[in-house]
Amino acid sequence: MTVSSTEIRLAARPQGWPDAATFATARTEVPDPGPGQLLVRNLLMSVDPYMRGRMDDRKSYVPPFKLGEALDGGAVGEVVTSAADGFEPGDVVLHGLGWREYALVGASSAAKVDPSVAPLGAYLGVLGMTGLTAYAGLLRSAEFKAGDVVFVSSAAGAVGQVAGQLARLKGAARVIGSAGSAEKVAYVRDELGFDAAFDYHDGPIREQLRTAAPDGIDVYFDNVGGDHLEAAISALNVHGRICVCGMISVYNATEPTPAPRNLSQVIGKRLTLRGMLVGDHRDLRDEFLRDVAPAVADGSLRYRETIFEGLESAPEAFLAMLRGGGIGKNLVRIA
Repeated sequence: MTVSSTEIRLAARPQGWPDAATFATARTEVPDPGPGQLLVRNLLMSVDPYMRGRMDDRKSYVPPFKLGEALDGGAVGEVVTSAADGFEPGDVVLHGLGWREYALVGASSAAKVDPSVAPLGAYLGVLGMTGLTAYAGLLRSAEFKAGDVVFVSSAAGAVGQVAGQLARLKGAARVIGSAGSAEKVAYVRDELGFDAAFDYHDGPIREQLRTAAPDGIDVYFDNVGGDHLEAAISALNVHGRICVCGMISVYNATEPTPAPRNLSQVIGKRLTLRGMLVGDHRDLRDEFLRDVAPAVADGSLRYRETIFEGLESAPEAFLAMLRGGGIGKNLVRIA
């Protein structure tokens, strides 16, 4: 017996910015699970910047999406039928087959989550991949220590909102964030507790950062690249550290983008630039949850989500995320 399901497929590889023609909605039949599998009805799914890279047909750290096939990514859903030990119908699981109503999931790729402990969105965001990205990026990749002055770009985004608060909670001397609107700046400063924040549209980033951090910065958590990275290199103190988590400003570029014009400062300042992928830091997951979950529960670490309704809105949610639309984590409620 099969179940009819809607899914969102990659219809065309984008040249530059994706648009509506990049995606196609299709109906398919999902079979009953075989041994070791679960049939899951998806409830909530994530859209994330890394998905843009997977739309290109090029070698990377993760295989590209296939043309004409369903996209995938983080999702939370309810088990409908189980052919695997340890899972029962009604269990809620986290897995990697979003962008569809029903998914046939290998039990080894699914993890139970408890909706009574935290809202489902938290398992895709602040207590999920994006939260762990912020935690590992700040504490391990950037080697943060108490007393550091920290600058976070895209500070109102899914990762940035967590990274900046973690720095504050762990004793940063000052935390500065950049964001893309007055509303986001107010959120970062007034709700998340950053010491300073600025709208990068309001003037040269280098000048705004100098005003916010007159004595320089020690750590830059990079989600943007481009002129943000150049400004941070200028502001970094000797032995400063950069966690290069993302470069969303260049993901849709059709021509090679230049390196920061001041890259030679890396030598004299003895800076450390370290790229990071969250998959390299799975060993920190238990520590991360022990550290962060209580802060989320007691409200000392806050977060927002922007929810799009219905699977058909997933392309819109993805494009909005790339353009900086929404505050916090962009999610799609499927059911």
